[in-house]
Amino acid sequence: MAIFWTSIQSVLAIMIMIAVGYVAQGKGWFDKEFSGALSKIIMQVALPASIFMSMMNHFKPDQLAKLSVGLLYSVVSITAGLLISWVVVWVMKVPRGRRGLMMTAMNFANTVFIGMPLNQALFGNASIPYLLVYYIVNTVMLWTIGVWLISADDPTVDKAGGERVKFDWHHLVPTPLWGFIVALPFIYIPWLRTHLLVNFVTLTLTDIGALVTPLSLIYIGIMLKSFGIKNMKFDKHVVVTLIGRFALAPVLMFVLIAMGHSMGLTMVPVFQKTLVIQAATPTFAVLPILATTYHGDVKFATDIVVSASVLFIVVVPIIMVLMG
Repeated sequence: MAIFWTSIQSVLAIMIMIAVGYVAQGKGWFDKEFSGALSKIIMQVALPASIFMSMMNHFKPDQLAKLSVGLLYSVVSITAGLLISWVVVWVMKVPRGRRGLMMTAMNFANTVFIGMPLNQALFGNASIPYLLVYYIVNTVMLWTIGVWLISADDPTVDKAGGERVKFDWHHLVPTPLWGFIVALPFIYIPWLRTHLLVNFVTLTLTDIGALVTPLSLIYIGIMLKSFGIKNMKFDKHVVVTLIGRFALAPVLMFVLIAMGHSMGLTMVPVFQKTLVIQAATPTFAVLPILATTYHGDVKFATDIVVSASVLFIVVVPIIMVLMG
């Protein structure tokens, strides 16, 4: 019952923030340009600040050796999931504008806003270093491979006459990932952190980074109102994406841990459960922002985020029971 109540509270917080955007859009508070400007603020300002401060606050170099097995499991699990989802997208003949969104939604999680409070409620603060292992891998792979998949699937790119899409190096290192890159020297060189990161800088970046989730969820509410919530559909692409997010991802992680255990790669039980739970958390909230940025199917992305957040109430207790 405690697990179920924790899940409900997490989802209620999400739904309230989505409702703020939905109601405000219904009242006509935002013009057509506002949603585009909002997505730019999130992607180019708030996200880099959030990632930078998360690294500064939670990552310690001396933890890396102890947590390296979890890093390996996380990388292999997400990579395997991306390969499987690529096959699924190819077999289903998913149209352009949805393929990249579908693959990223199946494999990348809302680790901080949903995953962290849930993990703390289930396993206590001692589990935070284990959660951050998955968070780091999830974040880095999302803002490199994930964003590249979505940008390469941009339906507005002209491919007529067999012209190949040119590789854009900016997609390999998108703006949000610079928060991670810039944080690395401050983490590994204490002198930089002591002399350059004065209090007002860290406080400012913390406050700006805290805007990511609420603004992203408000954006989803705006999109829901614009599309019409009654038009929200559970078509076959949405259903398969949800199965990938809530079944394929955690099962892959569970199987990899079991295989590793048989080969002597052991971890404490809380570490194992943390990785499985994080692999089953809902799709990251900025998916509609990415869809907007790269001209993808924004409605499809919004349907996935909202439906995954609601189903999360049921999924997590089931997984916890199966894990014992």
